[in-house]
Amino acid sequence: MKLAMIGLGRMGGNMVKRLMQGDHDVVAYDVDAAPGKALAEEFDRVQAASDLKDVIAKLPSPRVLWVMVPHEYVDDTINNLLEAGVQAGDLIIDGGNSNYKEGQRRGAELAEKGILFADCGTSGGVWGLQNGYSLMIGGEKDAIDLIAPALTTLASDDGKGWGHMGPIGSGHFVKMVHNGIEYGMMQAFAEGYDIMKAKKEFDLDMHQISRVWQHGSVVSSWLLDLTGDALEQDVELSSLSDWMDDSGEGRWTVNESIDLGVPAPVLTLALQMRFRSRQKDAYAGKIVNAQRAGFGGHKIKPAKK
Repeated sequence: MKLAMIGLGRMGGNMVKRLMQGDHDVVAYDVDAAPGKALAEEFDRVQAASDLKDVIAKLPSPRVLWVMVPHEYVDDTINNLLEAGVQAGDLIIDGGNSNYKEGQRRGAELAEKGILFADCGTSGGVWGLQNGYSLMIGGEKDAIDLIAPALTTLASDDGKGWGHMGPIGSGHFVKMVHNGIEYGMMQAFAEGYDIMKAKKEFDLDMHQISRVWQHGSVVSSWLLDLTGDALEQDVELSSLSDWMDDSGEGRWTVNESIDLGVPAPVLTLALQMRFRSRQKDAYAGKIVNAQRAGFGGHKIKPAKK
């Protein structure tokens, strides 16, 4: 199939490369022209677009336009696409980390113009190119049918890593909860390592423990693999601060638990620990940051000299 990828940052650019494995044709656009040109030079099936009008002109109808920009720029991007000539029957996918309620609003507004909309929670980070992505998509069946071939190529495990979650909003809702769970898992590892490091009389080897746990342990996981990789390089994680950012999805998950009256103490406290990290350094925070840098390529504040 042929589609556009709008936003060629850390995720969008790699998604274009992944789509090449399925012999799709991609029109690539970013406000910075350089990544689009580089992709077009690397792959014959990629066309770099000079602007959004050029994107529209290069696509057959019905157009499929995957928007992969930070959530604060999604509305502007959609408005610019409307001005550029998106028509009834075309499909816009928001694949970033938007709030699901914003997706519901956008879907309703676009439906009034006859334009299809889908919201796709995207997980896989910087490893998605190699391993494939976990894709949680919401929207009407007509929209899902249009994008399904690309989803199958992008998804991990021979296309098994994607699913139609339900109506518009459900994709980002499931991804929101996914990120809340992620916070809790990372914090549990961090606290465990902090306890072991504090037991000075045993002089425990943090890297060795990671490697042992990776084989046959019930806590073996990709997060543990990333932890072990980081500890192999520097067991003290001396180059990292413990200042932890949050994308917003952890907050949205906790707010949703309050609105629904569903207890979520682990996810709530994991979020609160990110706030704590901005006040005082701790080894536990460095463990979480090592994981975040490993799976998502997130920028981590360096340790103060």
